[in-house]
Amino acid sequence: MINYDSILELVNLANDAGKKISEICLADQAKTLGKTEDEVYATMEKSFDVMMESAKWGAAPGRVSTSGLTGGEGYSMTQYAGTGKSIMGGFMSRAVATALCVSNTNAAMGRIVATPTAGSCGILPGCLIPMYLDKKAEKRDIVMSIFTAAAFGMVIAKNACIAGAQGGCQAECGSASGMAAAALVELMGGTPQQCADALGVAIVNQMGLVCDPVAGLVEIPCIKRNASGVAIACSSADMILSGIDLKIPVDECIDAMREVGDAMSSDLKETANGGLASTPTGKMLREKVFGKQ
Repeated sequence: MINYDSILELVNLANDAGKKISEICLADQAKTLGKTEDEVYATMEKSFDVMMESAKWGAAPGRVSTSGLTGGEGYSMTQYAGTGKSIMGGFMSRAVATALCVSNTNAAMGRIVATPTAGSCGILPGCLIPMYLDKKAEKRDIVMSIFTAAAFGMVIAKNACIAGAQGGCQAECGSASGMAAAALVELMGGTPQQCADALGVAIVNQMGLVCDPVAGLVEIPCIKRNASGVAIACSSADMILSGIDLKIPVDECIDAMREVGDAMSSDLKETANGGLASTPTGKMLREKVFGKQ
């Protein structure tokens, strides 16, 4: 059984076996759960199907959150992506739109997959669904890449954290972006080490990101951070695939993320007492939802 103590452990296991990280993770999870690999795969495939359903539901007009603070971001971006005017281009604009759609579904109390959290639920789908629909990647390859993302997520959770309340948004959107970047690299034929390095680049680029939800709700700025998380994941994957070095080993990046999270003020860790939540407008929006008390 795999201990998930480090990313290096996973890379070495994959290299020694001549397999992808997703393959060794699937085999390990089947053994741990006492199920066949086909059964575990089927469960993950269902999760990907839910991601696609969430993206489709969130793309419809009128998807407003219970608080009324957000709604329609996914619809607006989807419509804009269809105009062909996006600065980012078709694929990236649709990827961002997908992330927003899934995040809107979450805010509107719809059904999502926590990847690794509800607050960061749009990033992995935002990367993988366009790879499936636009790039025509095989569904099995997409589903398998989620096992790589999951394996890396388990290491992060063990050595740092994935919760904004513990480590800031770097722990949520940062981890999700890294997991997605690793999945993208595997999908593009990258090596286990390249998957690991892509994770590191994404973490580096969101190091120190605070968790400051307005009114304490996972809406502002959380939904938009899912969109930027997709852009960071894609750029991280492409940088590594281009041959750019990570420089700082990924496990050290994870350790650094933990240290930064530990040093972060509690006001900046999901308490809604700092950052955007404590701005005049942030306080006004809180009163709008909950009243002056």
